Amino acid sequence: FHPLQKMASIFLTFEQWLPRWSLQHRLCCSKPVSVHSNEESRAEKFKTQIATGPRFHDFVKGASINKQQPVITDDLIDTDKHAYLPEDSESGNSRTVCFETYGCQMNVNDTEIAWSILQTKGYQRTSDVAEADVVLLVTCSIREKAEQTIWNRLRQLTAMKKRRLKTRVPMKIGVLGCMAERLKSELLEREKLLDVLAGPDAYRDLPRLLSVAHGGQQASNVLLSLEETYADVMPVHHSPQGYSAFVSIMRGCDNMCSYCIVPFTRGRERSRPVSSILEEVHILSEQGVKEVTLLGQNVNSYRDTSEEQFCSSEPGQLSRGFRTVYRGRPGGLRFADLLDRVSLIDPDMRIRFTSPHPKDFPDEVLQLIKERANICKQIHLPAQSGSSTVLQAMRRGYSREAYLELVDNIKRIIPGVSLSSDFISGFCGETEEDHLQTLSLIREVRYNVGFLFAYSMRKKTHAFHRLQDDVPAEVKQRRLEELICMFREEATKVNSALIGRTQLVLVEGESKRSAQDLCGRNDGNVKVIFPRQEVAGQPTDTHTSPINPGDYVLVKIESANSQSLRGHALSHTSLSDSATRLPDHRHDGQLASVARYGV
Repeated sequence: FHPLQKMASIFLTFEQWLPRWSLQHRLCCSKPVSVHSNEESRAEKFKTQIATGPRFHDFVKGASINKQQPVITDDLIDTDKHAYLPEDSESGNSRTVCFETYGCQMNVNDTEIAWSILQTKGYQRTSDVAEADVVLLVTCSIREKAEQTIWNRLRQLTAMKKRRLKTRVPMKIGVLGCMAERLKSELLEREKLLDVLAGPDAYRDLPRLLSVAHGGQQASNVLLSLEETYADVMPVHHSPQGYSAFVSIMRGCDNMCSYCIVPFTRGRERSRPVSSILEEVHILSEQGVKEVTLLGQNVNSYRDTSEEQFCSSEPGQLSRGFRTVYRGRPGGLRFADLLDRVSLIDPDMRIRFTSPHPKDFPDEVLQLIKERANICKQIHLPAQSGSSTVLQAMRRGYSREAYLELVDNIKRIIPGVSLSSDFISGFCGETEEDHLQTLSLIREVRYNVGFLFAYSMRKKTHAFHRLQDDVPAEVKQRRLEELICMFREEATKVNSALIGRTQLVLVEGESKRSAQDLCGRNDGNVKVIFPRQEVAGQPTDTHTSPINPGDYVLVKIESANSQSLRGHALSHTSLSDSATRLPDHRHDGQLASVARYGV
């Protein structure tokens, strides 16, 4: 027989099977029975049970129900509960949780989202690891050193967990974020250092995961989503100063730069509805927050299609000379529209955004930044390299010439703008000539802040599969040091030119080096340090008052270096008042400092 015919002979229909079973049963019985009546009654009973029993949709959460089918009512089944967990198992029962956050600002925001979800379930937050019932590490996977930091910390926590007295609740250890998605197998199976694993799109599932972990099992959810933005979760902002906050507006990235792991750990781009963003910014304004930073992996590619009126067939505009590796998507409410609406909420609230891609700076965005006094005249413009050859290998979508043309256009539209950037030293195939072109780009553009890194190859990326990490480690280190020296030289020159000028500063708090000093940041996001003293409420006032975190003050600069500015406070002010009283405060853009993140 054909294999399918053999299978057909094995699987009998219900009607075929029942008579044969009944006949065999009859022959084995000692008492006479009515075959046909028993067959019919059993068949009818069985069919009734099938017809009235649960169907496939009853096992799928949120599935639609056909009105003609039997309906399982709420008193019989609760689709919001997990049947395999006891009732109230997802409750925190006042267990304490400690968060440790590593990496970028997006991880800070992720921590606030995760805490908001756990707080509603009855968990309590603590900053003392020794007292915590649950320790959650919000992790970064962008470079090998960042991951190694987490591995070391996990081993420390595991040792602490073993030393904990048996009379206490056992400590549970969890890893959230990018590293959870990238190294799920190693974290759960090979090392066995933790109890809970949750990827960037699985924070809603944290209460269930922790419930499973408290039952003695490892729990994991690292599924990526095409839709999750946590739009309905109001983050619990935990800034120690309380004057500034991060607001996530989109998640994921579609750019697929050859060196970058982000598209593989955070998924595809999806934007949060504008109504949800505006609501959060309104709440922050009412709470007295003075500075909001809009966050996204590619923040200026924001595109909200949540409402029908936002949809159109018009494609998004790119910076001149730039392209994408993916097909552009039409329609949606764009970044310029969002930035416009956010800036109108509170004229005394500073607006920043990070991290953008150079390709998404059409003139309408630049014009808006110029016109609105509360949008900081500071733009992060990641270059990564000054060599067109290396930029092509990185799949950045632009050349050195196109990048410099964009810089010229930004400076023309926004005079005195502050520019910061990212650079990678020692990327695959980078030559000494490529490196020299990067140094010359830094000198030509004159950034105010630089984030500099030696290249660290990541698995799954395009570079891992197609390129060779052929630059020796010692060469990467040397080139990185040269980039840092170039930044410092240019920064010192630029900042020294600001001596004698007045800066508008948002006060952060006490300086780390001296309790007698206060510090804050200017419009260009550079640290300004000044002595703690009482100053006039207005430049013409004789009455003085102390300076507190969250205040705007005018500071006259007296000295400068590559990292910060120093001066003395003149008076209190507000953002809206300073726009008229100090018309050139926005032209303090050529301020410079350099930040070095681990090699």
